Amino acid sequence: MDCITICATCAAPGQAPEGAALAEAVRDGLREGCVLRLVDCLNVCHSPVALSIRGAGKMAYLFAGVDPAAQAAEIRKLADLYAEAAGGDITDARPLGALRHCLIGRIPA
Repeated sequence: MDCITICATCAAPGQAPEGAALAEAVRDGLREGCVLRLVDCLNVCHSPVALSIRGAGKMAYLFAGVDPAAQAAEIRKLADLYAEAAGGDITDARPLGALRHCLIGRIPA
């Protein structure tokens, strides 16, 4: 099963954390078989909001600077592409729109 993890606590200076709102927006319409969870910290506090996606035997990805108000649909598209990609290796990220520019790194399986 694939899992999207969203940081619940990171926030821009002087603003409230937005991870829970992002999780709610992503949850609506998220593909079946993809788990969504909130965690207290992904240690990317300098660039909120952060999230990751990973699955057993697959490459993992870490994103930061995600806009909760605008990128929920792109995250759902990420889940679709990730589920379809052999080993989680997304070779064409253009369908992810602006989310592809939020990628910090990927971790081999």
